[in-house]
Amino acid sequence: MNQKPNILAVIPARGGSKGIPGKNIKLLGGKPLLQYTVEAVRESSLLSRVILSSEDTAIIEVAKSLGVEVPFVRPAQLAIDNSGSLEVVQHALAFFKEKGEFFDAVCLLQPTTPFREKGSIDEALQQFINRGVDSLVSVREVPAEYNPHWVFEADEEGCLHSATGDRDIIKRRQELPKAYFRDGSIYLTKTDVILQQNSLYGNSIGYVVSKGKRYVNLDTLADWERAEDLINESLK
Repeated sequence: MNQKPNILAVIPARGGSKGIPGKNIKLLGGKPLLQYTVEAVRESSLLSRVILSSEDTAIIEVAKSLGVEVPFVRPAQLAIDNSGSLEVVQHALAFFKEKGEFFDAVCLLQPTTPFREKGSIDEALQQFINRGVDSLVSVREVPAEYNPHWVFEADEEGCLHSATGDRDIIKRRQELPKAYFRDGSIYLTKTDVILQQNSLYGNSIGYVVSKGKRYVNLDTLADWERAEDLINESLK
């Protein structure tokens, strides 16, 4: 990948959420959820183009009012409950290909993880460019009690076995290798991987550790209440 890759940012925001009705434009802390991601994108100097992908008229209107480009209306079949992010990204790339526009990579930014630290998008982009990996994701460290080496699975006889297959259980927390989970904030993938391997990950996955203390991935009303609490705490 060259030093100044052409990177398309896609903000996926469909309507019809069941866990949190209308969540992408529902007011969180007094502003539409979508706005948090838009504000984070505006801080980036490395993204080439930023678009919204949605089938929902109300979401599209809010996005446009926030100054976000909406070059197309997402097909209805890509806006149902089991629609995957890969297909949404592939649709966006196909749309631009028809217009003779091509991108080296795609940055997927989900509105449902609103609390990104200032500069986190460009930090991820810079690592992605420098390392030359197929993809890069933002992660957070798994607490020790949930580390895979301390997780067990039950067999048919009702006995527990280490989920990692370890015969000897690591005894001390300090000896546990670090483990991470995707926090949903940032996904970066080379276009060739998306189109040729039909994957958002490829064979080599880089990562950037999210540093902010505020974190929530909005899926349920309980998650939404926690997000409101986090905002209120930050204002104290």
